[in-house]
Amino acid sequence: MREEMRLMRETINQQYAEIVKLNRNIDALNLQIRKKNVTIARLEERLSKYEKPGKNSGNSSTPPSKERMKDEVVRRTKPLREPSVRNPGGQNGHEGHKLSFSSRPDEVIDDMPTYCSYCGESLADAERVLDYVTQVISIPELKPVIKEIRHYVPVCKNCGERIRTAPRRRSNDVVYDSGVKALVVYLSVVQFLPYGRIASFLREVFGLTPSKGSLVSWVNQAKRNAQPVIDKIKKYIMSSAVVGFDESGLYCNKRLDWAWIAQTVYYTLLFRAGGRGSKVLADRFGDSLERMTAVTDRHSAYFALHFLNHQVCLAHLLRELQYLSELNTGQDWSKKVSNLFREAIHERNANPNAVIDKVPWTERLDRLLKQNIERLGKKFITFKKGLVKCRDYIFNFLEDPMIPSDNNGSERGIRKLKIKLKNSCTFRSDFGADAFLELHSVVETAKKHGQTPYHAIQALFKV
Repeated sequence: MREEMRLMRETINQQYAEIVKLNRNIDALNLQIRKKNVTIARLEERLSKYEKPGKNSGNSSTPPSKERMKDEVVRRTKPLREPSVRNPGGQNGHEGHKLSFSSRPDEVIDDMPTYCSYCGESLADAERVLDYVTQVISIPELKPVIKEIRHYVPVCKNCGERIRTAPRRRSNDVVYDSGVKALVVYLSVVQFLPYGRIASFLREVFGLTPSKGSLVSWVNQAKRNAQPVIDKIKKYIMSSAVVGFDESGLYCNKRLDWAWIAQTVYYTLLFRAGGRGSKVLADRFGDSLERMTAVTDRHSAYFALHFLNHQVCLAHLLRELQYLSELNTGQDWSKKVSNLFREAIHERNANPNAVIDKVPWTERLDRLLKQNIERLGKKFITFKKGLVKCRDYIFNFLEDPMIPSDNNGSERGIRKLKIKLKNSCTFRSDFGADAFLELHSVVETAKKHGQTPYHAIQALFKV
């Protein structure tokens, strides 16, 4: 009996050890399965990026400079007009456009034959009848005009003093005038050319060889002369009722700074700061923010400030709604919200001076926000929560005709900076970055007042 019990215990212990061993194997296999599941999940997430529609400047806030090449090709080649039944080209009844005649031509050339093509007789004394007139527009030969100024010192017969018109120059006897300086500043600030390409242009077209140091000095001179203008622009913006704001990254001296823009219908001011927080605007504009209606995107810094009123950019919202529509083509919630915003914009455009009650529009939006869209996914829920937060700032443009429905003016004003950075990659000094932003402020303000950028820059050298 004892022997049987011993054998039974050994058998049980062996089976228990086998069970423990099997459990360990099962745990090891489960661990491998979990690791493989994690790997599969990561691969599925990576694959989902290719299945989902890509974000570009048409369906998100992604700037054109960061688009995929495929999206950029589509954007640049896709026509903006909607398809129609009309044939391409000019339509019946369209007058067309052509160059207009100048009433004061700089040169008149008489074109007529000198002999008769039938009998060979000279036509020098023949009667002339004007047949028709054409005008040819040309650019004169581009070459510098060198002026030599001879400074004489007359001696007064009465007292014997030697009189000069101005103190004698202590620098080089050959200098560039304000016209050359204005052209350099124009190419740098308006055409966004780096100094190396400006120097190449002057050398190849005009045969001029100023150093890059001279180019930098002329831009800095324009910046100093523009300081009174910048102060006035800031003063006018601080007293404005509606101001659009935006910000963008700016690489300067091997670090990331931020360029800010504050603009109205008549004035534009760009400036550089070390961050993109609300303190930047509070320090620069102070209590004047409390008297402004701010037109902005949904960056959190703007909602930490105490503006008199606020309007979020509907263009941003419409782009995000476009992405949601592309993300899930089986739903119509995003399209309904988009149509509501477009109807409101159309209502304002159809009645540009009317004061429109925003309450019915807000109620329509509330009904859409109350719908349960949990099934549509995380991105839809996140966007809906964002609309709930800025609900009171969506339709303010209906009640005040002075408030625009979008912040496109600010985006257009600051976009030139990105073109400059794309050409030059970075600013090498704080002074150079500030010079570009301040001179660009002068140029944009001049354009809003009907002046050409080149004439505005010329005026800076006449101070």
